[in-house]
Amino acid sequence: MTRFSDLPLLLTVAETAELLRTSPKAIYAMASRGLLPGVTRLGRRVLIRRDELIRWLDESRAPSLED
Repeated sequence: MTRFSDLPLLLTVAETAELLRTSPKAIYAMASRGLLPGVTRLGRRVLIRRDELIRWLDESRAPSLED
């Protein structure tokens, strides 16, 4: 399993999709709707800032049943 710190600073759509266990099409849709944090557009390329994505995942995590 890859550690977050081993990931590149800017993730491609394919890398983000793999990390979130979804399809690239879903990542493009989330990015276009403004639902995905850290989206950077370089020309036609869509890149996602790793640190913002990880922070968003941590903040949106549901509390465990043990809390």
